[in-house]
Amino acid sequence: MVIRPATSDDQAAIRAVVTAAFTAEFGKSDEADLVDALRADGDALVELVAEADGAVVGHVLFSPMATSTGARFAALAPLSVMPGRQKDGLGTWLMEVGHELLRAAGVEAVIVLGHPAYYPRVGYSADAAKTVAAPFSGPSFMALALKPGALDAPVAVTYAKAFGTEVSP
Repeated sequence: MVIRPATSDDQAAIRAVVTAAFTAEFGKSDEADLVDALRADGDALVELVAEADGAVVGHVLFSPMATSTGARFAALAPLSVMPGRQKDGLGTWLMEVGHELLRAAGVEAVIVLGHPAYYPRVGYSADAAKTVAAPFSGPSFMALALKPGALDAPVAVTYAKAFGTEVSP
C-alpha cells in the first residue's frame, strides 16, 4: 500500500472510488462532481490517493479556505475509500499524510463536515470548531488545529466556490 500525490492519470480511478464510497454510504455520488469542480477551479490544495497493487483504492482532497483573520485554513472534502477496503485504516492514513503535508505548507487548521463518530479518531472535534463561523454547524462540523492556538480566537471561513456556499469572512 502506498499513499502518494494524485496525478491527472488518476482522475477516472478517483471518480470511481469517490462514487463507489458515497453511493454505498449515502446512495448518491455528488462528491465525485465536487472533486472535479475543485480541480477545475484550481482548488485542490493537497490531493492524495491510496494505491494497492496498482489500483487506486482511496482518495482525499483538501481545498483552501479564506479566513477573516488571514490564517491559512483548509477544508477536508471528500475522503473516500473503496467499500471493500473500508475499516482497514486507509482513511486515517490518508488524513494523517494530508495533515503533515498541510502543516509543512503552513496551513494552520482543517475543517470537515463529516461523520461525528469517524473524524475524531484523528483529532477533529465539534468543540474545536465552535470558534469558526461558517455556513455549517452542529456535531458534524468539526475542526483540527495543525498549529497550536489556531482555533482559539473567533474566525469566519469561506469555502472554495465549488462548495456553493455564500458565507464569507
